Amino acid sequence: MLPAVFVSRTDVEGDIWKQDVTFERGGLYLIEAASGTGKSSLCSYILGHRSDYEGTLLFDGRDTRTLKTAEWVKLRRHSISLLFQELRLFPELTAYENVAIKNNLTKHKSREQILHWFDELGIADKMGVKAGRMSYGQQQRVALMRALVQPFDFLFADEPVSHLDDENSRIMGRILMEEARAQGAGVIVTSIGRHIDLAYDKIYRL
Repeated sequence: MLPAVFVSRTDVEGDIWKQDVTFERGGLYLIEAASGTGKSSLCSYILGHRSDYEGTLLFDGRDTRTLKTAEWVKLRRHSISLLFQELRLFPELTAYENVAIKNNLTKHKSREQILHWFDELGIADKMGVKAGRMSYGQQQRVALMRALVQPFDFLFADEPVSHLDDENSRIMGRILMEEARAQGAGVIVTSIGRHIDLAYDKIYRL
């Protein structure tokens, strides 16, 4: 369980700031935000990259401000997976290598499963193409696969389908949810525009 309590330093009002919010394993959440309302800050707080907030952020009942670096590393390896908005792929590596480099560390998925995802996502013909030469939408699909090749209690997807059409967005959402359900994990999706069309348990607005 990831109970989260935030108090904004600003006067911004919304469903997240200045209220108690709880994200639970198995839940599906959408956080909609207008530009400048703190989405990037919220992501940084949840992932432990920043701690300049008032209030308390708890993970399994523990204040995340007390976590040491090694504990955050463990959390990000086993409990929280992130699909970055800016993707953070290695442009000089191929699409397949970008997924395999993480899977080689986690040993979480078979090569056959990864190849199946490439096929389902319609980019099997791009496996040997360097990520830097792919379109942004193609890169988003590679980033999804990389996020899925590890165990997690929560998957945090920041603007995951901003450059995908409706059909590819649907396929991406199905694969994401299949894996989350298999792990009993919660999913937190953020969006300032287009988002994956899923049956969200709760929609928050910043």
